[in-house]
Amino acid sequence: MLVKKHHKARLSPHTKIFFQLGLVLALFVIYIALEWKTVDRTVDELANYSFQEELVEDIPITERILESKPLPPPPPAPEKIEIVDDDLEIEETIIESTETDQNQMIEVSEVVITEVVEEEEVPEDVPFAIIEETPVFPGCTGTKQQKKECLQEKIQQHVNKNYNTGLASELGLPSGKKKVYVIFNINSKGEIANVAARGPHARLEKEAIRVVEMLPKMTPGKQRGVPVGVKYTLPITLIVQDGM
Repeated sequence: MLVKKHHKARLSPHTKIFFQLGLVLALFVIYIALEWKTVDRTVDELANYSFQEELVEDIPITERILESKPLPPPPPAPEKIEIVDDDLEIEETIIESTETDQNQMIEVSEVVITEVVEEEEVPEDVPFAIIEETPVFPGCTGTKQQKKECLQEKIQQHVNKNYNTGLASELGLPSGKKKVYVIFNINSKGEIANVAARGPHARLEKEAIRVVEMLPKMTPGKQRGVPVGVKYTLPITLIVQDGM
């Protein structure tokens, strides 16, 4: 048995209505899309800032006017102008030619050329550390280095033998090492000169000067083969012991 459809179930008579409804719905969606408005996002970070309009102040341009000083008057003209005739005769100087003829003989007198030898300046006093040839203590022989070491050893032996080492204890100086520095020259004749001392007590200095002045005459030192004075520094070490 076949089921019959109801006559109202037919959609064909209503197609125009459905088409119109669909068209209206589409137009409505388009209208909503066109009329959609967006709102700018507010930034909270700039909310606390206040923007004020910058004031522009018009500053008038002024012109500096300099006072013009009157120019000084011109110097007065001379009262009378004398006209002098230019009758002075000028003698012409004739300059003779210095050129010589090829056939002319030139007499040449004998020229004597003398050689001038410049003397090299040698310092008067040279430090012991840089002297080329050190002074030679009596009895020292050998190479330059051996003579230098022998000189130092002989001077040290002379001081140890003749210096009053008990003087430092007699002066009541505190215990410990005391140094006296003696500066003297061995001049160009090999003699001791310009002796000076520096130490913790005047009597120690005087004793050091006395001992150094007792050094024997030496062979003078040489710089570039010329005898010169030599500066020498001698440190004397004294040991002061506590009496107790």
